Amino acid sequence: MRKIVVQMSVSLDGFFEGPGGDIGWHQVDEELHQHFNDVIAPMGGFLSGRVSHEMMAAYWPTADQDPAASGPEREFARIWRDMPKIVYSRTLDHADWNATVVREVDVEQVRKLTAEAGGDLALGGADLAATFARHDLIDEYRIYVHPVLVGRGRRLFPDTETPTGLRLVESRVFGNGVVLLRHQRVR
Repeated sequence: MRKIVVQMSVSLDGFFEGPGGDIGWHQVDEELHQHFNDVIAPMGGFLSGRVSHEMMAAYWPTADQDPAASGPEREFARIWRDMPKIVYSRTLDHADWNATVVREVDVEQVRKLTAEAGGDLALGGADLAATFARHDLIDEYRIYVHPVLVGRGRRLFPDTETPTGLRLVESRVFGNGVVLLRHQRVR
């Protein structure tokens, strides 16, 4: 079975974006970007909300044509363009770049998707991740903790009444000080 994997960057104080949606504090250097490519390339697809998809679609389709783009950036542009995508949105009628728009998170539909052959599915977007978590659909969290205190913004994890059991399966420190904490859901 394919897994649903949340892969998000956060500040040490738990924010995935600062005030006004600022993510300029993310410290993605070539080493970390290459790691992202290595992890994402074998996946079977991206699951994202409208905001995340539109942010990605505004840059990645042509990023490899920028002469200033690094090798990992050019590689990710190709990965992103070619990877199948499901965009969860109540407002989009159409999404480009190998994307299918789905109106609602249907638990049975997601379970059928994970039962299909292929690589794991990368879940992006904090709001969509919260919805998937509420339905107990997330199998793994890959949280990249950046060595910065943002102070305020949007937290990755919303308040909840129910604890979720997780098991640490990997940790890694990158040269720029970012720390990967990879946890799998205890079932």
